[in-house]
Amino acid sequence: MKEIWIIGTGHFGLHALRKLSNNHEKKHFVLVDPLRENLHQGRGPNRTLEQSDGADFLNQHLRSENAPDWIIPALPVHLAAEWCLLRLGANQLCRVSLPHEILPLLPNPIQGDSGDIYVSHATFRCPDDCAEPRNICTVTRAPRKQNMFELLENTDLPSFESLVIRSHQLGPGVGGYRPEQLFTLLNQVINAKGRVLVSTACRCHGVVTGLEHFN
Repeated sequence: MKEIWIIGTGHFGLHALRKLSNNHEKKHFVLVDPLRENLHQGRGPNRTLEQSDGADFLNQHLRSENAPDWIIPALPVHLAAEWCLLRLGANQLCRVSLPHEILPLLPNPIQGDSGDIYVSHATFRCPDDCAEPRNICTVTRAPRKQNMFELLENTDLPSFESLVIRSHQLGPGVGGYRPEQLFTLLNQVINAKGRVLVSTACRCHGVVTGLEHFN
């Protein structure tokens, strides 16, 4: 039986739960959210409810020997970056501001309150059940632009090394990554010399965080 951790049970987390529990493959879901009322909307068979901050839960429970098959980030923070910050601690890793020079390099950038930059090839709200086809956009039917995970990986910003986790399509409108990708990212951050751009991205959308590792 596959185990899937859905971190955040708001609109996107519950959408992921519905889509992935509708097929016939046996799965166990671990649902994580700090709000009890959000968690209770996901009650059902083969489900474990964990009332916790998502990044804290991941830091406390994710180990290579008991890792789930997939992790689905569905919360309003950059989970991969926050996990790295917690795992390494303030003495080894800190958040840094991203310079304005990065904005012209990114498609439709929006800066969040924490300094993270959200990027998208779309100038419209994508449908919740987008199947992320390889060659065309499901809304415009136009040829797809460069995959966002490749674009961010090749972003050339002086004094920053770009590290990217690709979010894989697990169902219509549902993206996630394997725990091994997080552990690989952590090792890359540890081995980086100075500042890094840590990104999570699918074909169309992404989020970028600036971090600095103290060697």
